[in-house]
Amino acid sequence: MSQLALAVAAVALFAGACSSSDEPSTQPGASVTAPAPKGAANTGGGTLTVFAAASLTESFTALGKAFEAQHAGVTVKFSFAGSSTLVQQLTNGAKADVLASADQATMDKAVQDGVIDGQASVFATNKLAIAVAPGNPKGIKSFADLNKAGLNVITCAPQVPCGAAAKKVETATGVTLKPKSEEQDVKQVLNKVVSGDADAGLVYVTDTTSAAGKVDKVEFPEAAQAANSYPIAAIKGGQADLARQFEEFVLGAQGKNELTKAGFGSAQ
Repeated sequence: MSQLALAVAAVALFAGACSSSDEPSTQPGASVTAPAPKGAANTGGGTLTVFAAASLTESFTALGKAFEAQHAGVTVKFSFAGSSTLVQQLTNGAKADVLASADQATMDKAVQDGVIDGQASVFATNKLAIAVAPGNPKGIKSFADLNKAGLNVITCAPQVPCGAAAKKVETATGVTLKPKSEEQDVKQVLNKVVSGDADAGLVYVTDTTSAAGKVDKVEFPEAAQAANSYPIAAIKGGQADLARQFEEFVLGAQGKNELTKAGFGSAQ
């Protein structure tokens, strides 16, 4: 009997050793970590907050969804507005992870204000166009035509990148506009043309693309002299690793394809 008891005990000890070394625990409360799917980024999840120029609304919204699809557990939250407004908000203490502005001067101010972490990278370019009602009923064909008597023209405010670009065109052409109003972002200009509150508005080429069917586009050669570069950068105090992953995504092939589709030019 003693020999039988010793044999049973030995078998039990061997089985217990195999269980502890080769099999995951199945005890209540125990956790088993499954490997991440191949190709999926292991980010740990969370919310990525992106401050982006209003002209990026359509393209970045699409890129945000694509980024989420490739980064399990990550939610991308956007705040779209005039670039100068976004930088002012950050300077005043607003929290975000990424800034994408519509010109280099605004990004430079963000750097000077100490809100940027590392170097900014240019990911696209854009230029102005004139948005008019479908069919161009006022017959606008050039930048100078915006000074026609009785024409209601809307521009961006001078501190906004699209407004600063308009000022450059005025200097290049010698034509000084007399806008009915100056808006705080380019989408406000576009919306006034769409609604009929304005006969014409200085917006970006990309805005006329996003509103195709609601406005017509009038291009003018002088716009090339005031093309804007769009830089992107991580923000100090934000989620640095996730922010840089989003930067790389925007700068990569999928980002370039989406931006080209929206009408942006390539980074220079």
